[in-house]
Amino acid sequence: MQGLIQRVSNAKVEVEGSIVGEIDQGILLLLGVEKADGEEQADKLLHKVSNYRIFTDEQGKMNLSLKDIGGQLLVVSQFTLAADTKKGMRPSFSSAATPDQATHLYEYFVAKAQAQGIRVATGQFAADMQVSLTNDGPVTFNLAV
Repeated sequence: MQGLIQRVSNAKVEVEGSIVGEIDQGILLLLGVEKADGEEQADKLLHKVSNYRIFTDEQGKMNLSLKDIGGQLLVVSQFTLAADTKKGMRPSFSSAATPDQATHLYEYFVAKAQAQGIRVATGQFAADMQVSLTNDGPVTFNLAV
């Protein structure tokens, strides 16, 4: 399971011209699920996302987590993160999870984040989405578990 996280001052997802998810300060998470992933990987990634220290403290150092600042989380499914790009000029998605498995783990991840008290917004699974964000920094990390 992979998560590309971006520290944002705001972000939103639109589907067919309508906003389906929107946050202020927090993290935009592009979530990629692979065949070998399960709930254990989702739990590990959630722990990392919610506790990764990417927000600045009073001294201007990245010492604070999403939980520390009471930030928001926008979770967007991103199957292209599971692509194998090592060979050729076209990505292979053979390691990507099936839609059923990915949907389950995506919904599981969101529910677990909400259960921790994190304000979560989402995109729409398997939809053609337009994602807009203001990357604060810019700060972007690829988290893999």
